[in-house]
Amino acid sequence: MKQDIHPDYHTITVKMTDGSEFITRSTYGSEGDVLQLDIDPSTHPAWTGGDRQLMDRGGRVSRFKNKFSGFLGS
Repeated sequence: MKQDIHPDYHTITVKMTDGSEFITRSTYGSEGDVLQLDIDPSTHPAWTGGDRQLMDRGGRVSRFKNKFSGFLGS
């Protein structure tokens, strides 16, 4: 293996949206950093059955809805 080409692999804490935490190894940040999740399996519609809404970051969802609102005559 070549030396000095691989990223630093260390332990971080992942904090879920419900406040629970777990420790894992990652290349994210530096040793001991906390990764705060905005969306995780407890809040994402793919796992919850779609009863919650995703956050519209930067208006992407609303722009899409406006652009294609009359596409199928609805």
